Amino acid sequence: MCNSKIDGRPVLQPAINSFSAALDPPKSMKKPSSPPAMAVLKRGNDTDGLNSSGEKPPTPRSAAAKPPIVVRKKSKKVFAGGLPGLEPAALTAAATTAGSIAAAQREQASLIQQQRKLRIAHYGKMEAKLQNKSVAVHSGNNGGVNQEEKRCTFITSNSDPFYVAYHDEEWGVPVHDDKILFELLVLCGFQVGLDWTTILKRRKEYSEAFAGFEAEVVAKFTERQMSSICSEYGIEQGRVRAVVDNANRILQITKDFSSLDKYFWSFVNYRPLNPNYKTCRKIPAKTSKSESISKDLVRRGFRSVGPTVVHSFMQAAGLTNDHLLSCPRHHHLLSLH
Repeated sequence: MCNSKIDGRPVLQPAINSFSAALDPPKSMKKPSSPPAMAVLKRGNDTDGLNSSGEKPPTPRSAAAKPPIVVRKKSKKVFAGGLPGLEPAALTAAATTAGSIAAAQREQASLIQQQRKLRIAHYGKMEAKLQNKSVAVHSGNNGGVNQEEKRCTFITSNSDPFYVAYHDEEWGVPVHDDKILFELLVLCGFQVGLDWTTILKRRKEYSEAFAGFEAEVVAKFTERQMSSICSEYGIEQGRVRAVVDNANRILQITKDFSSLDKYFWSFVNYRPLNPNYKTCRKIPAKTSKSESISKDLVRRGFRSVGPTVVHSFMQAAGLTNDHLLSCPRHHHLLSLH
């Protein structure tokens, strides 16, 4: 039942026949729809940076297509010769220039070497015969280079003139003079720890210090004389004493063998040894023969006469011909036997 008004009076009516417009319609149980997407403002070309036309919903950044990356390769121009960026003409000019410079340097080195030979004074016991030596020097002559190649390989274009002259005139020449044998024995002992060039340059000083290597005079040196030699010529005192002691031993050998020459040459049967080495690497620092001589010298009281020193002495005194087979001096010394 419900109350209603008719003509201003309340009237009871059944509920089934009543309809109330005032009642609100029942609310739907459906989920509310999602709110409308917000308008996206698109920036155009206007100066204010705003444009209300053509709104489009935003798209996620991950879905945005990335523009393809274009890698530009630098082009390299490769011409004849395999060098990039050089024209064939430039390559030809560079090769020609480099070859010309190298050839000019070789010719200049050959010319300097030949001129230096003419200026070198003989450094030995025999007089130099430079007047019989003539070298034709001109830019197209390569004879000097060929001559350098024939020498022992330890002689190079950079070798000191003293060393070159010693190789060409003295090294390996058989020596039979007792004074020179004494001198070479002293020089080989002094050479330990130094080089032959240094010894050869001081050769005259050593001769003055030890009285021209007269064994009789050197054997009588006093303590005062030995100290004077040390201070004046800068020679170690131990080496000076060794020379004086060896001079006394030489005097004894002279009594036993009549000369130092016969003593040393008796070890090689009075003929030089000829090992016939082909390369410098084959030349040893000592041999069984030098060890035998060294032992005998030590037994007799000599000092500074190890196997290596004795082998160097044998080479210098000509007891062994250690010039290489390719060296002209090797064949020249063979003809002296």
